[in-house]
Amino acid sequence: MSDQTSGSSPTPVRPRFGRVALSSGLLGAMFLMATSAIGPGFITQTTTFTAQLGAAFAFAILISILVDIAVQLNVWRVIGVSNMRAQDLANKVLPGAGYLLAALIVFGGLIFNVGNIAGTGLGLDAMIGLDTRIGAILSALVAIVILAVKRLGAALDRVLVVLGLLMIALTLYVAVVSRPPVGEALRQAVLPEAAASDLFLATITIIGGTVGGYITYAGAHRLIEQGRGGPENVSAITRVSVTGIIVTGIMRVVLFLAILGVVVGGVSLMDAPNPSAEAFYQAAGEVGLRLFGVILWAAAVSSVIGASYTSISFVTTFSPWLERHKGKLVTAFIGISLGIFLISGQAPGTLLVMAGALNGVILPVGLGLLLWVAYRHSATLLGGYRYPRWLLVVGVLAWALTVYMAVRSLGGIAELWQ
Repeated sequence: MSDQTSGSSPTPVRPRFGRVALSSGLLGAMFLMATSAIGPGFITQTTTFTAQLGAAFAFAILISILVDIAVQLNVWRVIGVSNMRAQDLANKVLPGAGYLLAALIVFGGLIFNVGNIAGTGLGLDAMIGLDTRIGAILSALVAIVILAVKRLGAALDRVLVVLGLLMIALTLYVAVVSRPPVGEALRQAVLPEAAASDLFLATITIIGGTVGGYITYAGAHRLIEQGRGGPENVSAITRVSVTGIIVTGIMRVVLFLAILGVVVGGVSLMDAPNPSAEAFYQAAGEVGLRLFGVILWAAAVSSVIGASYTSISFVTTFSPWLERHKGKLVTAFIGISLGIFLISGQAPGTLLVMAGALNGVILPVGLGLLLWVAYRHSATLLGGYRYPRWLLVVGVLAWALTVYMAVRSLGGIAELWQ
C-alpha cells in the first residue's frame, strides 16, 4: 500500500542540483553571494574593460572564474564545516585577528554601500526619471524593510533569487539585440589578442570585485545561519558555493556580450558620461536605457542588502547584546551609508578607491586564516573532518595570487595619502 493511500502525507519534493536538494535557504545563500558581487562596481568594471580590451576580455573573465571558484570552495568549506563565522574562526587561531578582520570588513562594506546606495538612485533615474536622492532614500527604505522586518526577512532568499534572475534575463535580452561576435569572444577566451599586462590587470581587478572584501563571506554566513553547516552538509556546501560563482560568471559573460556587440559596432563608450547606460541605449534605444535602469537598481539594492547583512554578521557574534539588536544595527548601517551619500551628493571617490584597495588586502588575510584552520586545526575546529589535500593546494595557489593583489592594493592606498 502506498504512503498516500495509508493516510500519511507525501514528502514534499524540492528542486535538486546534482544529488543535493536545493532548499530556499541554500538558494538564498547562493544568490546572496552572487547578487552581492553584482553591484554598480561590477557593471562599471565590466563595461570599462570590455571597451578597452574588446573580445580579449573573455580571457580575463574565464581565468577570474577559475580563481574565484578556488577561493570560494575553500572559504565556504571551512566556514560551513566548522559551523562558525569567519571572525570567530580567526579569533580561535590568532586571538584578536577576528576583530581586525571584522573592522576591515565593516569599513569596506560601509563605504561600498555608499556606492550601492548611489547606484539605486541612478537606477531609478534611468528607469523612471526619479530624482537620484529621492530614489536612493526609497531604495534604502526597501532594503531596511526587507532586512529588519522579521516576517519579510523570511522572504529574503526568494527576493534575492528573483533579483538575480531578473538581472540576468534583462541583460540577456540586450545581449541578443546587440548581436555580439560570440565566436570571436570564444576564440579569444583561449587565445587573447591583447597585452598580457592589460589582461592581468583586468583579471585581478574583477577577482577582487567578485570575491574580495565581504562578498565571499556573504553566502557562507547565511548558510550557517540557516542551519546548513556541519560536515554532514559538505556536499551541499561545495555545490552551492561553486554555483554561486557560476551565477556571477553568467551575469558577467552576458553583460560582456551585450556591451561587446555595441563596441564592435563602432560606438565609443569611453567618452560617454555613463558608459554602461550608453551601451544599453545604443543597443536597444530608449527601451535599452530603461532596462539598464532596472538592472542597475536591482544590482544596487541587492548589493545594499548583501553588504549590510554580511557586515553586521561580522560583529553580532562578539556580544549577546549585538545579536539581540541585529535589526537596529542593520538599519543604522544602511542609514549611515545613505547619510554619507546625501551629504556628499555622490559616492566619495577617494573613499571608494580606498575601500576597493582594502578589499585586495582583506582577501588574503581572511583566506590565509581559513586555510590555516584547514591545515592545522581540522581536528578541533572542523570536528575531525579530513580536509581534502587537493583543495588545500588549490587554495594556497589562489592565496598566493591574492597576496600579489594585496601588495598592489597597498601601493594604491599609499598613493592616496601622498
